[in-house]
Amino acid sequence: MYAVIASGGKQYRVEQGEILRVEKLPGQVGDTVSFDQVLMFADADNISVGQPLLSNVSVRGHIVEQDRAKKVLIFKFRRRKRYRKTQGHRQSFTAVKVDAIEAA
Repeated sequence: MYAVIASGGKQYRVEQGEILRVEKLPGQVGDTVSFDQVLMFADADNISVGQPLLSNVSVRGHIVEQDRAKKVLIFKFRRRKRYRKTQGHRQSFTAVKVDAIEAA
């Protein structure tokens, strides 16, 4: 059984027990999270596709970690112009463990 959810402008395929890294969500470690924007739900041979969302399916989980990803370096360089610029970025994320996929 799996579902496709939308969170933070991205789509994720999730299964029960899976740990998922999504864009930063408000909350502390241990708080419950519910994803109501379910785009697709599959259970064995039955597949339900929303147009665009399924209203009777939700995905529940709890927050495992609030952290920031590894640093990504941005380096700009123009040859023969004495131009060099270095910049770094760390994206915040929330790790969520999927507890249940509930279909009514």
